[in-house]
Amino acid sequence: MADVQLEHITKRYEDVTAVDDMNLEIEDGEFVTFVGPSGCGKSTTMETIAGLTLPTEGTIRIGDREVTNLPPKDRGVSMVFQNIALFPHMDVYDNISFGLRLRKYDQAEIDRRVENAAEVVQLEGMMDRMPDEMSGGQRQRVAIARAIVRNPDVFLMDEPLANLDAKLRVHMRTELQRLHKQLDTTIIYVTHDQAEAMTMSDRIAVINAGQLQQIDPPLVCYNEPDNLFVAGFIGSPSMNFIEGEVTESGFTSDHVDIDFDVGAHEAAVGEEVTLGVRPEDVYIADSDATIEDRSGRFPAYTDVIEPMGNEIFVYLKLDEEGEVRLDEQADDQVLMSVDPDIAIDEEHRIDVVFDRSKLHLFETASGEAISHGFD
Repeated sequence: MADVQLEHITKRYEDVTAVDDMNLEIEDGEFVTFVGPSGCGKSTTMETIAGLTLPTEGTIRIGDREVTNLPPKDRGVSMVFQNIALFPHMDVYDNISFGLRLRKYDQAEIDRRVENAAEVVQLEGMMDRMPDEMSGGQRQRVAIARAIVRNPDVFLMDEPLANLDAKLRVHMRTELQRLHKQLDTTIIYVTHDQAEAMTMSDRIAVINAGQLQQIDPPLVCYNEPDNLFVAGFIGSPSMNFIEGEVTESGFTSDHVDIDFDVGAHEAAVGEEVTLGVRPEDVYIADSDATIEDRSGRFPAYTDVIEPMGNEIFVYLKLDEEGEVRLDEQADDQVLMSVDPDIAIDEEHRIDVVFDRSKLHLFETASGEAISHGFD
């Protein structure tokens, strides 16, 4: 096991900066997930840790060693990729042991490591199977076992579940969490799937345009996002945003007004700000829901209703006439999540309230968070 430190890591490709001055410290035994949109630099960051890509600038340390210019084989890391890439002509045993045989380990040590790895990922009794005789989840476990036998200091996993079906991904998420507890080793995981990031990680590193936006435990990223990008990216469905400005009494916009103590929340009168509210913190005004601190009532019109089984997503229009226009801005509409037992129809006028204790305020220009929750 080992900690991982990135100090001012930058990776440029001609006129493109894939990773921009990344500073990150991952503790020994920690499960950290890199998450962000496609092309944000999360895989490139992992590749610099693995040694598959050399950084343009900066220093990488694994444990007490600087490994910035070392080849992958000397870094004490093992990688599991999205493309499982098993040898189709080799059985499970040979696939798992291939790297050990290349390194000239004696047969007794190879057998011991393969047996231990197979037990960890529950592949006992499958050593003579060929890859085409196995399910997608079993093949992925072979790839993980192949990484385990090296006894690495750090596991690097680049979207290893992306090619599996939805049910199998959920199962393999549980398997990876169990694996982390059993091995008690450092794992760095790359994904664009928020469910994977939220459920498996000790901390999430949210990356956008090559820059680290926030690294915190999942619920901190969810409840206290550092900026507009994190607020909009973490959470499914994403947070609602309403643009407005600060007045002496609080927040005002075309459709929503929220009173709060401006001085207590370090907001400047006249400043352009963005109010954020998650769908689960929007309520029908006359419902029996328990709300810590209700806002005033806002008129709205139901637009589209999406029953999801355990909840219903209701798209609301805040326009006074309730007209639906294709060119409307995002702050003219709000997504609400309600209990499936609530009877609600499309194209009806209702009143909604927000839970003031769970509202978020951001600077519109910089995107930086001002406050989370109004007293």
